[in-house]
Amino acid sequence: MIKVEDLNYKYSKMSKEALKGISFSVSKGEVFGFLGPSGAGKTTTQKIIIGLLRSYIGSVRVLEKERKEWGNDFFERIGVAFEFPNLYLKFSALENLKLICSYYKSKTREPRELLERLGLLADADKRVENFSKGMKMRLNFIRSIIHNPEIIFLDEPTSGLDPVNAKIIKDMIIEMKSEGKTVFITTHNMTVADQLCDRVAFIDNGEIKLIDTPKNLKKQYGNKMVSVEYLKNGEEACEAFEMKGLERNNGFIQLLEAKEILSIHSQEATLEDIFIKVTGRDLV
Repeated sequence: MIKVEDLNYKYSKMSKEALKGISFSVSKGEVFGFLGPSGAGKTTTQKIIIGLLRSYIGSVRVLEKERKEWGNDFFERIGVAFEFPNLYLKFSALENLKLICSYYKSKTREPRELLERLGLLADADKRVENFSKGMKMRLNFIRSIIHNPEIIFLDEPTSGLDPVNAKIIKDMIIEMKSEGKTVFITTHNMTVADQLCDRVAFIDNGEIKLIDTPKNLKKQYGNKMVSVEYLKNGEEACEAFEMKGLERNNGFIQLLEAKEILSIHSQEATLEDIFIKVTGRDLV
C-alpha cells in the first residue's frame, strides 16, 4: 500500500535535511507505527505521503503509483486525522460531517451512527467551538473515516482523550484492520503503539533507526529475566531469576513451593526503553 525508498527532504529555510534517505513499506491490512520525538521527521514523512509536501527526493509509491502522479482522486482513497483537529468551529458536529460527506464521490457512512459510536450524538447539533479538545479529537477521527478510505493516517490518535474514549478509538482501529484497511499512525506514545501496531519504525533526526514488530523488539532488548513477587514474613519481597534453565533452577522451584506468590512476570523492555537505548534520546 505504501513503499518509500531513499526519501530525502529539506525545508527551504532549514540548514539541515529533515529526512535523510529513509526507506520502509506498509502492507495492506497493517497497522504501522511511525514513532519518535517531536522534530524527528514523523509529520514531514506523513505530509509527503499525503501530498502536502511535494519537492521530495526519492520514491514514494502509494496504492501502486508514485505520489507525484496522483491527482485529486487520491483523496477519495485516504483519510487523515491530524493531531490538531481541522474543523469548522461555527458549524455543529453534524453540519461538519455533512459538509465533509459532500466532498466525496463515493458513498459515505451515516454520520449519526458514527457520532453515537464516539459518544457525540447528544452534541450533534452543538457548535464545535464549544467542544472540549477530546470532543474535537473524536469528531476529527470520524471526519477521517466517514468516506471508508483504504488508508487512514492518524497523528497522535488518542491525544487528549480519557481512557474510555481512547479505548473506543483503539477498538475502531483494530476493526478497520480486520476489514483490510491500512492504518499509518504517527506518535510518540509508545503504549498506544505497542497496543495497536503490527510493526513500528523508530525515527530520530530524520533517520530510521530500526523497524520490527513490538514483540520482537521487546524480546531482543529485554533482560530475559523472570521477576517473582511473594510474601516474606508478611511483607512483599521480590527476586529475579534468569529465564534460561528456569525449569531446573532450585531457588526458583523452592520459592514457588514455600512462599505465597503474588505475581510472576518476565522483565520485557518497553518500546520507550528500546527507543532510548537505540537513539540515546528521550521521547520529548
